[in-house]
Amino acid sequence: MGAWFSGFTTPEIGTSKRGSRQWSPNLGDVPEGCAALILTHLDPPQICKLAALNRAFRGASSADFVWESKLPLNYKYLIDKVLDGVAVNLSKKEIYARLCRPTLFDRGTKVIWLEKRTGDVCLSISAKALAITGIDDRRYWNHIPTEESRFHSVAYLQQIWWFEVDGEVELCFPKGTYSLFFRIQLGRASKRFGRRVCNQEHIHGWNIKPVQFQLSTSDGQRTVSQCFLGEPGNWIHYHAGDFVVENPHSPTKVKFSMIQIDCTHTKGGLCLDSVLVYPSSLAKGLNR
Repeated sequence: MGAWFSGFTTPEIGTSKRGSRQWSPNLGDVPEGCAALILTHLDPPQICKLAALNRAFRGASSADFVWESKLPLNYKYLIDKVLDGVAVNLSKKEIYARLCRPTLFDRGTKVIWLEKRTGDVCLSISAKALAITGIDDRRYWNHIPTEESRFHSVAYLQQIWWFEVDGEVELCFPKGTYSLFFRIQLGRASKRFGRRVCNQEHIHGWNIKPVQFQLSTSDGQRTVSQCFLGEPGNWIHYHAGDFVVENPHSPTKVKFSMIQIDCTHTKGGLCLDSVLVYPSSLAKGLNR
């Protein structure tokens, strides 16, 4: 397409047989309808950049059919689910922008947004939306405030024998493959003299036996995996499993858990922030 564009970007002067000067076509001569068709083949950031070229592309960049091609097929469900229908009178471009903005729902315990470049759905579930063994006993767990979580607090484990975290989510996910992660940090981070420090005093027990992750869906998919927790002081996304959505108009219920129930030893010093559901094609960069 670059060669096609090059013929329009630089006006050239030619001479006719009669000696009159003629201008060759340039990018400003592209009809707005043709410009809109071009934009449907680009991703949203590219569309926004081309909108600055001229009036035709600026007008085309607001066309509903351009942005509807970037929205998930079930975007109307997402509007009703997380925007309470307030986007009904918005243009498709405005709807795309609103859905790309992280939006709290389910009493503020979940956040959903579209990945700006691809339009894929991402979901984050707060620790407060999870069933955590012993969470009501402050000898074991506490919810502590932090600026390092989009929910502004995390669940901190000081010490426990039986570690188990369970959760579930039901949503009409767009068609595709999704990965589920637990966002965890060993140690408790804080600020001291403007610098981030991590208290590792209570970290113990995670190097003796691995943690087990389980994931299952309402249509029969199931995965089980194990790993040791490490890298104290860093937020790590631990991969619990993948699931595939074929029908975007039917709710998929996903159940997941993280357990370490070997009661021969205690474990502690862990911060649990959230569970993240992310398109598998984009998940590789999460821990970078």
